[in-house]
Amino acid sequence: MALLAESTEATFRELIGLEFVYMEEEQRQGAAKEQDFLWIRAFLNNDRNAFDSLVRCHQDRVFNLCFRMMGEYEEANDCAQETFFKAYKALRDFRFEASFSTWVLTIAVNVCRNKLKSLEYRTRQRMVRIRSSSEKMEPVDHVEIEDPAPNALDQLAKREQELLLQRAIDELAHDARAVVVLRDIEGLSYEEISQITGYNLGTVKSRLSRARQQLRDKLKGLI
Repeated sequence: MALLAESTEATFRELIGLEFVYMEEEQRQGAAKEQDFLWIRAFLNNDRNAFDSLVRCHQDRVFNLCFRMMGEYEEANDCAQETFFKAYKALRDFRFEASFSTWVLTIAVNVCRNKLKSLEYRTRQRMVRIRSSSEKMEPVDHVEIEDPAPNALDQLAKREQELLLQRAIDELAHDARAVVVLRDIEGLSYEEISQITGYNLGTVKSRLSRARQQLRDKLKGLI
């Protein structure tokens, strides 16, 4: 009985701890949302610096999303800049219903979708693939690296895994790519993904399931 009581008490403490973690995260998100709203209201009152604050706060997340969607730094940078340009023009129509984060990520996803579907982008990607496959690898002198630090090897392995993962994501269909990036990399809820993509919850979950399976198949034996 004593062991059962101790186990129950430990489980209770764990659950209470998790509850505090969730509460703290919700409070943090709520505070961030309110701060964004303050900046938006300041912008609507002609404080242009307020928009700069919004950009600084959200630029990393927007760029990371664009990079995962596009797979290339320059393309991601262009899409991130276009996202904030569109946000600047549309911010006076912001309704204070969704969070600014959800709103701006919706713009980012649409910008990336349109870019991926554009004839110019598809043509350029085909040219890059043809040129890459036709180029011959230049011989490289053998270089020995003595006694590498363990953390350097870990970083190299992680970097290689990141490249493999990004290549696998690049091979997904555009809509599947958006769902898996928003859920598994950005950590958004199904409801937020539904708002951003315009899909209902059932479609979000089914496309996410298929995208995950496709990634598992592509990465099998590699990671």
